[in-house]
Amino acid sequence: MRYFLKLAYDGIPYHGWQRQPNASSVQETIERALSTMMQRDVEIVGAGRTDTGVHARTMYAHFDCDPIENKGKFLQSLNRLCGQAIAIKDVLDVVPEAHARFDAKSRTYQYHITGEKDPFLRDYAWEIGRMPDHEKMNEAATLLLETEDFTSFAKLHSDAKTNICDVTHARWEKTGEHGLVFTITADRFLRNMVRAVVGTVLEVGNGKISINEFKEIIEKKNRCDAGVSVPAKGLFLTDIVYSPEIFI
Repeated sequence: MRYFLKLAYDGIPYHGWQRQPNASSVQETIERALSTMMQRDVEIVGAGRTDTGVHARTMYAHFDCDPIENKGKFLQSLNRLCGQAIAIKDVLDVVPEAHARFDAKSRTYQYHITGEKDPFLRDYAWEIGRMPDHEKMNEAATLLLETEDFTSFAKLHSDAKTNICDVTHARWEKTGEHGLVFTITADRFLRNMVRAVVGTVLEVGNGKISINEFKEIIEKKNRCDAGVSVPAKGLFLTDIVYSPEIFI
């Protein structure tokens, strides 16, 4: 049978989601735990690939196994084997052809910044020297909703077949007195795209470039013209949406 795992993880201890040689990853940790439980090699397929240090409040992955008789006991055992930085929230019955990556309709990321030093946010938000103009940044962010080709924010020399994405939401909100969070939703994201977008929009908020210059950067379709990628630690994958039909 095919199942979806719903999970969350702290990205700090891992070199990203994807399994890789000589480095600890979220995928490899869960696969090792499942293989231990089932006494055979088990592979999982995630809904996406987060980079080193990126967190996930919501992630899905699929795997195949014999029918699970007691899901409560299954989740308890799997969580114990996965360690403290990974939380398996649920195991869900899905149709045999369901695919965690290809069946995802949309994904949502959030990026957190803080204008003050906070020891409790040091691994979960980017500390900046002064707060930018978030109203100007929202004006720039609306241009993302009108954009199809995100080559200007794509990692160079990636293996992506297309840089076309459909962004349906992009907005900055204040969080408390000293914080800002950027929320962006799209059908797909390019590698490093959100961090590059945030880094470039922040240049608008800091008065380094104008709205028109931001628009020109998008139109040039050249990563070298955009801003730097912001640190991974402030980035969270927060939601993934699937069609209800894939769940049993």
